[in-house]
Amino acid sequence: MNRRLAQDSPAARPTAAAPGRRAVVALGANLGDRAETIAAAIAELDRLPLTRLIRAAEPIETVALTLEGPDAAAPAYLNTVAIVETRLAPSVLLTYLHAIEERHGRAPRSPEQPRWQDRPLDLDLIVHGDVVSDAPELTLPHPRAAERDFVLGPWLAVDPDAELPGRGRVETLLAALRADAEGAP
Repeated sequence: MNRRLAQDSPAARPTAAAPGRRAVVALGANLGDRAETIAAAIAELDRLPLTRLIRAAEPIETVALTLEGPDAAAPAYLNTVAIVETRLAPSVLLTYLHAIEERHGRAPRSPEQPRWQDRPLDLDLIVHGDVVSDAPELTLPHPRAAERDFVLGPWLAVDPDAELPGRGRVETLLAALRADAEGAP
């Protein structure tokens, strides 16, 4: 037998997978068993193809936001943030996020659907590496992330060095947001 046939070919050796990007996904729920839904959604994120969960923050309870502002009479939200490493394109990851929402009872998204309504699960893609997108179907980074304590607080808890592309360090953004809230009448 030819010895060369028994040797490993350099081309047959496994190569390292292409590096993934870190993505931040905000999770929220204010209907049903919120804690169970959030836990299940985090587990589903970890099972997505080409994706692995890095860490998720402890959920926090927050007042519901409506178009008119905070609504203490509406069911409270449970919110958290999960950091994943993924090789999925941002639009593909977003499609998976919408599918997870639908499996947990959220109606499919449509232009007619009112924003900021009660829901069993809401998943928002906050950042996907350093990708910047102004496409109507996907704006990255999330356009209102810097205004949301319930995104910035959990994100900072799991990534003290976090940065929101184009806006700055999450720690600085959160401090400014909280200072503004304390100074508001």
